[in-house]
Amino acid sequence: MAERSTAAVDVADNSGEQPLTAKADQSTADGVAKNPERDTDGDGAQGSDAKGSLKQASSPELHSGHKLARRYRLEECVTRLDGFSSWRAVDEKLRRAVGVHVLPADHARARSVLAAARSSALLGDPRFVQVLDAVEENDLVYVVHEWLPDATELTTLLTAGPLEPHDAYQMVSQVASAMAAAHREGLAHLRLNPNAVLRTSTGQWRIRGLAVNAALRGISSDTPQRTDTEAIGALLYAALTQRWPYENDAYGLSGLPKDIGLIAPDQVRAGVHRGLSELAMRALVNDGATASRHEAPCTTPEELVKAISEMPRIRPPEPTFTAPPEYQRTTYQQGTYGRPPVHPGAPQPIAPPPPPLQSRTGKALKWAVSALLIAALGLGSWQLADALMDQSGKSNDTNKSQTTDDGDKTAGRPKTTPIKIQGGQEFVAKGDAQSPGDVAKTYDGNPSTYWKTKSFNEGPSIAPYKPGVGIVYDLGSSTELGTATVNLRYGGDHTTVELYAADSLNPPSLDSMTRMGSATTTGTTATVKVGKQLKTRYVLVWLTAVPNSGYDSQLYASAGYKQAIGEVKFTG
Repeated sequence: MAERSTAAVDVADNSGEQPLTAKADQSTADGVAKNPERDTDGDGAQGSDAKGSLKQASSPELHSGHKLARRYRLEECVTRLDGFSSWRAVDEKLRRAVGVHVLPADHARARSVLAAARSSALLGDPRFVQVLDAVEENDLVYVVHEWLPDATELTTLLTAGPLEPHDAYQMVSQVASAMAAAHREGLAHLRLNPNAVLRTSTGQWRIRGLAVNAALRGISSDTPQRTDTEAIGALLYAALTQRWPYENDAYGLSGLPKDIGLIAPDQVRAGVHRGLSELAMRALVNDGATASRHEAPCTTPEELVKAISEMPRIRPPEPTFTAPPEYQRTTYQQGTYGRPPVHPGAPQPIAPPPPPLQSRTGKALKWAVSALLIAALGLGSWQLADALMDQSGKSNDTNKSQTTDDGDKTAGRPKTTPIKIQGGQEFVAKGDAQSPGDVAKTYDGNPSTYWKTKSFNEGPSIAPYKPGVGIVYDLGSSTELGTATVNLRYGGDHTTVELYAADSLNPPSLDSMTRMGSATTTGTTATVKVGKQLKTRYVLVWLTAVPNSGYDSQLYASAGYKQAIGEVKFTG
């Protein structure tokens, strides 16, 4: 497939000097409050090309308080570079913070910036920082985008040290899946670096500056998919080692020692996850490295997504609990509460016991209480004897019959045994995959993580878009399956789940499998009981109908007909 980039515009000729971006004090901050992007990288590290010089127009004279379109009030300039400026602003109409890029309409890159911004806005993928507006007005071109005050750059996260293996896996999985979706629509990033990758407070990863950042700086590439794939490999390398995989220092990270070439992350730092180390090398092979252990290199984000889905799942770290403070006795427990302190060596005063009831009134009270107790005991004994006499008149045969019936019912119930899932892989009968990197989330024991489908325009039946979507699970050995319980995220009319017995984790087609049962639900749990008694090791959980729901901010799922699976459990 021919590759193309919407950010394909000319790049200034630097004549062997540092790139213009490297001379800037700061660059675009696409939505991170108090964390402006530090433009310290050379474009060469990202695989961009210098194709000619550009005559830059002067940056427009703007100031804090200036309004664009009588709506966007500029607050703080975070970048002034190469003829354009970037601002933190306020959308007074919707009362929210936004980011704005501004450049003169006669700027040599103005047309390319507008085209890139409008193409990025049409993508509408919530995994990217969204372009909200792209306008040419009053001799100015400005691009308005989201501002994410709760997000943190990967650059900032790496100042504290490398990421945990599970965090690094989530980062590369989500970034690769997002870029694969962008390239399917013909969009490239070309400036995918630690400043452009953000982690939100909910743990989701988002990418800013798709196509726009490259267009602002005049960056292009003849192989945009390869360029972005290598950039993802560099992000993973940095996340695992806290080092930049090139000789030059960048983004607050030290580069590799000179004259040793590109070495695997597990050779740079001890304790690096071996599978993630190999994955980083397979993506960075584009820079001339040798593929680790002779694995095929990944030259497109789609190939990288496939490689991630084939990896064994990486479990999140076990939570750590703080030990409770050492037990200390209080003064109340020591018996001094409300008393004056006793000097050491002084004998402890002993309080005399209260005097007994020796008066006439006390004796009368004792006799009255005793009489009441005797009367109560007599009444209770009489009621108990009466109840026992009634019970003795009942037939013993009836009691024996009931006991026998109950015992037979209990003995006749089949015992269910949970079956542990050993692995899983998304099954694609037609078209593209859904979320192959998230399959393991359906059996990780965490009900708050999900594998999700795409959003469809019509439904509930997924056909004719696809015959269905689903996951093939490996049960470890041939097992007689009884029930499958599927926890769903979205309720509504309606979800249909079908079960199929497969011969392998990667069956050739739906027709090659045996249908075992189905269930339809409007709730968030689907229980499928197997109608046929057969043994199988591989089971396909197949969705053929999904409900309609609105935009999901937690999973970044667009409105439409969709479903997400939290946990799948099998019993035999």
